[in-house]
Amino acid sequence: MATIGTRLMTWLRGREVGRDQFGNRYYRGKARSGYRRERRWVMFDGEDEASRVPPEWHAWLHHLVTDVPKDTAPRYPWQKEHQPNLTGTPAAYRPPGSVLAGGKRDRATGDYEAWTPPQGPS
Repeated sequence: MATIGTRLMTWLRGREVGRDQFGNRYYRGKARSGYRRERRWVMFDGEDEASRVPPEWHAWLHHLVTDVPKDTAPRYPWQKEHQPNLTGTPAAYRPPGSVLAGGKRDRATGDYEAWTPPQGPS
């Protein structure tokens, strides 16, 4: 949820340049005094979560590319659909042996030797 100040600045000074597949809206505005580059920002549709910004829009927001991303950009068979950070959700990755994945893991294969501190005079 954007603050009142961000919404007001967007309404007064922002010009919408596009939207992504998540419904996020991207804006540009004039450069602040003393800066050369224009201002760019995103208004999230729903929760403010930076990992919901697709890579092509991330590049535009950070001035890595000058052109606004187009929906008609070629998609290659090896490209996966953008997925936000799922940490802390039920869909998060849980490796084998994780307590959250049941806590069961394969037994050691014999190449592990536990360290024991040297026994000396106390």
